Amino acid sequence: MIAETGLAALWCAAALAVLQLLLGLGYWRQGIGGPVPARALAVAQGLLTIVAFAALLACFAISDMSVALVAHNSHSAKPMIYKLAGAWGNHEGSMLLWVMVLGLSGATLALIERRLDDAMTVATLATQAAIALGFFAFLLIASNPFARLDPAPLDGRGLNPLLQDPGLAFHPPTLYLGYVGLSVAFSLAVAALLTRQVGPLLARAMRPWVLAAWIFLTLGITAGSYWAYYELGWGGWWFWDPVENASLMPWLAATALLHSLNVLAARGGLRAWTMMLAVIAFSMSMLGTFLVRSGVLTSVHSFAVDPTRGSFILALLAIYIGGALALFAARVATVREGARFALWSREGGLVANNLLLSVILGIVLLGTLYPLLAEAMTGEKLSVGPPYFNATAGPLALLLVAFLLFAPLLRWRHDTRPKLIRAIPGAAAALVALVLTFAVAPHMTLLPRAGLALAGGLAIASLLPLAGRNLLRIPLATWGMAIAHFGVAVALAGMAIESSSTVEKLAAARPGETLAVGPWAVTFADLQPVVGPNWTALEARLDASRGDTRLTLAPQARTFSDPPTETNETAIATLWDGQLYTVLGKPDGTGRWQLRLWWKPFVTLIWLGGVLIALGGALALVGRVRRDWRRGKAA
Repeated sequence: MIAETGLAALWCAAALAVLQLLLGLGYWRQGIGGPVPARALAVAQGLLTIVAFAALLACFAISDMSVALVAHNSHSAKPMIYKLAGAWGNHEGSMLLWVMVLGLSGATLALIERRLDDAMTVATLATQAAIALGFFAFLLIASNPFARLDPAPLDGRGLNPLLQDPGLAFHPPTLYLGYVGLSVAFSLAVAALLTRQVGPLLARAMRPWVLAAWIFLTLGITAGSYWAYYELGWGGWWFWDPVENASLMPWLAATALLHSLNVLAARGGLRAWTMMLAVIAFSMSMLGTFLVRSGVLTSVHSFAVDPTRGSFILALLAIYIGGALALFAARVATVREGARFALWSREGGLVANNLLLSVILGIVLLGTLYPLLAEAMTGEKLSVGPPYFNATAGPLALLLVAFLLFAPLLRWRHDTRPKLIRAIPGAAAALVALVLTFAVAPHMTLLPRAGLALAGGLAIASLLPLAGRNLLRIPLATWGMAIAHFGVAVALAGMAIESSSTVEKLAAARPGETLAVGPWAVTFADLQPVVGPNWTALEARLDASRGDTRLTLAPQARTFSDPPTETNETAIATLWDGQLYTVLGKPDGTGRWQLRLWWKPFVTLIWLGGVLIALGGALALVGRVRRDWRRGKAA
């Protein structure tokens, strides 16, 4: 009965979404209803989606093999963490998680948002219900997560071994919180266009949602990057995989939207542009959903399923985004122009930020979709990989960082050229860092050298808004901006050093042989069989030394029985100045084993920077929410 309870909860939630949408239409046309019933319906809908997802988790926890999804994605011998993770490590379960987050977003909006008038509130909740209704229909018609098998198998097929990792318990839900969080910004934008209320109040209501979504996207992308780095054994932290790009594109759009909202909230400017970015940001999350779940991509990250389901998602994308763009075209003439500003101002800097982010987004979108379009039209398979993305998006990303050296120091509305003296410390730091790169690494290529120079300058420039002030009185939003920009500098430094200084060694070795990789001597000491909870493996013992430092690493070649799969488990030693990364490959038939060794100086700065960026966003979010709460209490 657990599965039937979950399915009934889904049907009831879908019915409430219909009522919520009809209530919005009735209020808009005839003034029937109001925000109170709309809020109640949104909260009830959110609670029902929690019941549905909890029922799916319970089915996986008790290994109910009569549920098709459990039988296809779990096994009774799996550790509990992987049984539960299997609930969203598949197409139907991940979509139910998406719907639950969507329902919770609508419920939270209904409970806490009190700044908007009745018309805006009802219109926003009705738009959120319309989005939810499409995904309820998708689950109930095309992707039922509670479908039964008769007869039930004795046991399940098991979860993809690549997904049997603790990172799976964190990475997808975090990304979904970011993806679906952008739906609230989309709903607010649609409601503002319908009610003609595009202004600073809208920006202040939208900003916490975009900021929260951006934080979760940042954490999800950072965690996903590290998961692929250590789990797949390829030795890289970003591959420009189309599904990776599907998470990056909403992040780029949300970053641009977040900065545009700051202009709208503070100065009343960029009104039409902000509405367009809200639509684009959610459209990128919808596009990512289509790419991952349509079957058009083959990727370790994607769910290759029946393409007809992809057609369903594509239809939803066309309805929601096409409808929003049509509404924008019809109402953009009614959006009043905001306050004017000089080109040389903080608003001007934020516009430049938006334009560069938008161009980078376009480059990534083109590189992601072009092979799919070319194959559909010509039948020829094409590949667009790192050379394209690095050569096109890389220089623009560095130009964007260069703007960060001085743009946050500019004043609102108008600034004067003599005020550029405030940017001198950052520029000087960049120059010093550039000179040091020539002294330390004279053969470094152009992009990593420029990246290191700009990282050094940004590390100093990001702290300048805090200089000369009482640190205890500085608003949390300012602290958040400083820490996030400092995180960009840290991540950029890690990327530049890793790309220019990584040393790789690929060799076939017998036990007892010693290999050199960078400053390390690595001895292949031994090879032993080991047994895990649901796998067997051959485990190498590698003794590594550098000066007085001694390390032992144990990479494995694992074999899983359910489903039958072979994987390589990396062994990574993390030190203050980098990581020693090792992988055990296959035997060559002569007693030798393939070994892949990398020395990656300061590679951990990449993920440290990502965490700092998210931390800065979290501080800014807390500061904004606390300030709004104080204003509401004072009123």
